[in-house]
Amino acid sequence: MRSGFQKDVDKGLSSPKKFIPSKYFYDQVGDRIFQKIMSLPEYYLSRSEYKIFEEQGVEIAQALPFKSAFDIVELGAGDGSKTKLLLKTLNALGLEFTYRPVDISKAVLEQLKSNIVAFCPEISVDPLAGDYFDILPHLSTTDKPKLFLFLGSNVGNFQPAEAEAFIQMISNVMHSGDLLMIGMDLQKRPQLIEKAYNDSQGLTASFNMNLLQRMNKELGANFDLDQFEFYVHYDPVRGFVNSFLVSLEDQEVEILRLNKSYKFRENELIHTELSRKFNEEQIERLAFRTGFFVRKEFMDPDHYFVDSLWEKV
Repeated sequence: MRSGFQKDVDKGLSSPKKFIPSKYFYDQVGDRIFQKIMSLPEYYLSRSEYKIFEEQGVEIAQALPFKSAFDIVELGAGDGSKTKLLLKTLNALGLEFTYRPVDISKAVLEQLKSNIVAFCPEISVDPLAGDYFDILPHLSTTDKPKLFLFLGSNVGNFQPAEAEAFIQMISNVMHSGDLLMIGMDLQKRPQLIEKAYNDSQGLTASFNMNLLQRMNKELGANFDLDQFEFYVHYDPVRGFVNSFLVSLEDQEVEILRLNKSYKFRENELIHTELSRKFNEEQIERLAFRTGFFVRKEFMDPDHYFVDSLWEKV
């Protein structure tokens, strides 16, 4: 039986416009590279959102309408480095809540729980292991108020229709008055965005090229990394950053685990990631179309990034 990785690679490389889903960036090597990317001076996204939680935690707490105990459900919590700042502020202000991070990896959740408890032992942590699509329906069975978190500009990795469908799925399990805080990277000077996704040290290029190395290691592929290069393009009109791997010659790649070969033309592209940038009108329209209204927005000092707080109608 084929794994999800095998199925997605076969589907993507068999498509007329080849692609590999960006979620496969994050193996052990990819994780290490991305940690380095986040510390780059060009990569403003993580620092901008961190500043929001570091400097505006009290204002976020004051914007929450809950009068009783509530759940904080985070989808894709990662290492919780930003979230734990908010949790500690809420706890210090006397708010009663349970933090419920959702991730498909039990190991990631165990490490996250350890990090949160070490940072602030008073916080109640109840991890939920599983896929979003399996976990979310079970959350609607309780009337306990909820604050959902979807941070880190993850929504920008979806195509517009996919983003709306995903947020609608979250909305469908929420009750009126529940909240969703969603992180979004904002449209800004194109040069700033381009540098964030094409850094001078070549780390983002390595991050993308690791997709080929991962297929070599895990699927028995024979990609020659010297015959591909990284390319990124920002369209400031649409607000789309698209990342690609470019075949430098006509070639054929065999993937043993799939018992199949894939042909590449010279200059043919493999799409690896979409990173969408939003403006205020798009944020308000997306909230309205998925059953929310924008309660309040929290931006970093440079107005590069927003954590937008939406209330379920």
